Amino acid sequence: MLKLHAPSDMFIPIAPYAQAIEASDASRILFISGTMGLAPDGTLAEGFEAQCECVWQNIAATLKSAGMDFKHLAKLTVFLANKDDWRTAAAIRQRYLREHKVAMSVVQTSLIDPAWLLEIEAIAVA
Repeated sequence: MLKLHAPSDMFIPIAPYAQAIEASDASRILFISGTMGLAPDGTLAEGFEAQCECVWQNIAATLKSAGMDFKHLAKLTVFLANKDDWRTAAAIRQRYLREHKVAMSVVQTSLIDPAWLLEIEAIAVA
């Protein structure tokens, strides 16, 4: 259902992501709001890696609630408080996604709460 596009007249992706994802025959689209490193009890994980792991656990829980999993993800937008964390974020992302690729953007920005070190929003299709 998800088809990757890699135009030959465009640069090769600089990380494990797809230039574009086409969702054909999709009957459901799930828009996941920006997700922070908050545990189910509302406490914030300490440090970037812990927050990143928590974000992915939150995304997994949201996908599961919709009867989906990581292979249904088509698009991610990652917001980082510190641009130097992008490699760590990418490594953790790939542990969850494994070989699955998504269309994605990574943006360095200030977040609403200065204690939040990243936020990820996602789109999944089934």
